[in-house]
Amino acid sequence: MTTQMPATSNPDWGFFGGLRDQAEVAWPIAMAEISNATGQPLESVRTFLDSRYGRHFADDVHNGLYAGATLKASIERATQQWMGWTIGRQASKDYGIPRGMPYLIGFVIHCEIVEAALVE
Repeated sequence: MTTQMPATSNPDWGFFGGLRDQAEVAWPIAMAEISNATGQPLESVRTFLDSRYGRHFADDVHNGLYAGATLKASIERATQQWMGWTIGRQASKDYGIPRGMPYLIGFVIHCEIVEAALVE
C-alpha cells in the first residue's frame, strides 16, 4: 500500500518557501526523511515543514547546499542535526516540550498539537 504524500499548505513560507526553486524536489525527500527519523506521520511532518520551524529547517538545508552537499545529503544532514539537539530548559518552559527530547521530534509534535488546537 502506498501512502499519499501530503502537499504543502504554505507554498510561500515554511520549508517550501525557504527552498523556492528546489522545493518541489526537496519536499518529498524531507517529508520521508523527517517521518522516518521521528516516527511521526506524514501529516504531522507537513505541519512542521509548513511552520516557521520548517523555514529554519530549510535554512539548515541551505547550509548543507552551500557547503557543497547534494540536496538529499543536505536534508539528511539537517535531519541528523535537529535530532542531535535536545530540548533545553527554556524551550521546555516556553512550549511544554519535555526537556531532553530530540529537537526535531519535539517540534514536529508541538506543531501538530498547535494545529489541532486551532481546529477545535
